[in-house]
Amino acid sequence: MSSGRMIGAAVALVVLALLVQMSFFVIDPTKQALVTAFGAVKGKPRTEPGLYFKWPWEDVVRIDKRLLHIEAEEFELIAGDQKRLVVDAFARYLIVDPLKYYQATSNNEATFRSQLGNLINGNIRRELGTVPLQAVLSERREQLMKDITAFVQKPALDEYGVRIVDVRIKRADLPRENSEAVYNRMRTQREQEARQLRAEGDEESQRIKAGADRERIVLLSEARKKSETLRGEGDAQAIKIYAEAFGRDPQFFAFYRSMEAYRQALGSAGTTMVLSPDSDFFRYFGNIGGQLPQAAPK
Repeated sequence: MSSGRMIGAAVALVVLALLVQMSFFVIDPTKQALVTAFGAVKGKPRTEPGLYFKWPWEDVVRIDKRLLHIEAEEFELIAGDQKRLVVDAFARYLIVDPLKYYQATSNNEATFRSQLGNLINGNIRRELGTVPLQAVLSERREQLMKDITAFVQKPALDEYGVRIVDVRIKRADLPRENSEAVYNRMRTQREQEARQLRAEGDEESQRIKAGADRERIVLLSEARKKSETLRGEGDAQAIKIYAEAFGRDPQFFAFYRSMEAYRQALGSAGTTMVLSPDSDFFRYFGNIGGQLPQAAPK
């Protein structure tokens, strides 16, 4: 075989290989595909994974069939109670009709996301505009999200071939200036409540202290009264005992009292006393029977 024929055969094989490569395509499990020729869709969408045939001049448009996520732009609305609210939402969706999706968006994902985001925000604005702010922040929020998902579902499916799985609000806050005003008002209210509680606490403290002081005074008075009564009874009993003792032997008791007086008056060393010798204080000194000694003759 001449070299020219060999070159021709090699070129033919290369061309054949390229044609075979351009005539078959593979779809993996995460994708679905459309075959187009000069911008027109040919045949039905290929939604199952596998190896498919197409003509070399045809193109393959692959479209994701996994669960996708879209972040809608943050926007401000007025709730049903005329309160301004800043809302940040997102949605999850599936492309269930790739042909309709391709025809509506020309497979331009950025354009589609912008249009779907506007659709989501418009329905959120319409739904939340009829309910008070409290409903958005309460358990009713779950039902509101279901209602919004249902409102978005039909136009998204009819216009784009997209099934909305759910719509969720990530954040629903008051605008910054409103939040600061609400915060300041709440802080003022809490400070007023704290002052009121402190005043009530001080009042209760004073009442408890006054009660305790009054109870202390009553207890001390009763204790003092009881002690004075007991002391009086003791003194009366002592006087009675003394009186009985005096009555039995007055002379002995007088002698005993004089001895006690001597012990107390003369018990300390260096005591000096200046008294008359015939003082009644010395009547028991140097005599018997309690009679003072007679003075010696000069």
